[in-house]
Amino acid sequence: MKLFRTRRFDQTHRHREIYSLYELIYSAVDLLAAVAFIIGSILFFYKSLMEAGTWLFLIGSIFFALRPTVRMLRELHLAALSRNEPEEAETSSGFQG
Repeated sequence: MKLFRTRRFDQTHRHREIYSLYELIYSAVDLLAAVAFIIGSILFFYKSLMEAGTWLFLIGSIFFALRPTVRMLRELHLAALSRNEPEEAETSSGFQG
């Protein structure tokens, strides 16, 4: 099974749907990581909020670690769809015979 093939994402309509869903998840994780780091950085300016800032840095780091996980899950999902492609092609071709 080859992963990260550049054209796998648009093989079928279902591939495009799955790819789009994972891109949305990836972007949300990316945004949450950035927000956690920004807020954590602001909290670090105040000694009384430094512990909360540290927790936000940890949470942001976890979100950044999730990014490659989301990409790998996307590729595994798309690869699994590709293995089942003949059945999908028959059902999505419009042929009712």
